[in-house]
Amino acid sequence: MGLISFKAFPAKMGGQKGVADFYSSLAEMANVFLVLSRDNIIDNQSPFTVYPILQNQWMGLFYFLKIPRLVSFIHRHQIDLIIIEHSYFGWMGVLLQKLTGKPFVIHSHNIESERFKIAGLFWWRGYQVYEKWAHRRSKYIFYKCEEDAQYFLAMLGMKHPACSIIPYGTHASVLPTAVVIEDARKWLRARHQVTSNELLFLFNGTFDYAPNTDAVQIIIHTIIPVLRNKHIPFKIILCGNRINTTMKSALLSIPEIIWAGYVEDLDSYLRGVDAFIQPSVKATGIKTKLVEALANDLTVITTVSGARGLQQAYLKEKLIQVNDADINEFINKMILVKELKEVHTPPAFFEAFNWEQITSKAYLSLQQL
Repeated sequence: MGLISFKAFPAKMGGQKGVADFYSSLAEMANVFLVLSRDNIIDNQSPFTVYPILQNQWMGLFYFLKIPRLVSFIHRHQIDLIIIEHSYFGWMGVLLQKLTGKPFVIHSHNIESERFKIAGLFWWRGYQVYEKWAHRRSKYIFYKCEEDAQYFLAMLGMKHPACSIIPYGTHASVLPTAVVIEDARKWLRARHQVTSNELLFLFNGTFDYAPNTDAVQIIIHTIIPVLRNKHIPFKIILCGNRINTTMKSALLSIPEIIWAGYVEDLDSYLRGVDAFIQPSVKATGIKTKLVEALANDLTVITTVSGARGLQQAYLKEKLIQVNDADINEFINKMILVKELKEVHTPPAFFEAFNWEQITSKAYLSLQQL
């Protein structure tokens, strides 16, 4: 049984896609029941059984009233194991574990207390205490990257439960062909009136998320002025959602920026540009957008912090990492990116980041519980 206290369906953003794809893949190996908040909208053809009885997580205090109903649900459907998405409602996992004898797993997507700290929320230290408690009480933890796992292992020491890494994945198992990529490049440049001599970059994300807003500020105030002064012809496409009117107005006033809004067919954009840029140093978890970019054979230029979870040596020049403080080197890599045109994402990438591979490993871990 997966417990999801937030809107994950329909999956439009990186974190939502990670939840939806994980359970869709897991449902091919086991009977999956999802207890959801009522704001989720799920297709009737979904491979799992849904039970939308929860309020949105901001009404989480009322979840206590659902405990008897959930205990009955667990017994009635012979649930073997409980997975809590994020640590927010780890307390429910603890209670359900005590009342039913069924182990609970935390599926950690970020270091939430650090994410709250980055966002400037004053209560992050209190959440850190709670997060530590919830992790210690779980029977098993899935992390999105090795860096997050090491953070909690250092914090909890011998009291840390068993854990493993299940990153954000891709359904692709092979790269798009050269013909598909060339067609996407032609289509994208025609759609946004970008000339053939202009370098074309992409950044996408949810624009009310601190690391993404930080990246946008770096693009606006540092990267664009430097490229202008070097007289480099370029355009940067920004796409995503949850953008406030002030930021949107600022973007629309900059001639080198193309604001594309929310893009349904993100793959065509990833295949049509010269590189994906990730200049922010604010990060926990794994950047889902970088996995999507690499799966589409797109070169990624990122800070070292932005590459969390993607430190595989085999990515080599496909994942260009620049020291966090070296923005000038970051810009130099952008200028020289076309020289790497013949470098491709290696097959080993899909062995690590294909959903079937990821979920198979996760299922083996769950079976041990």
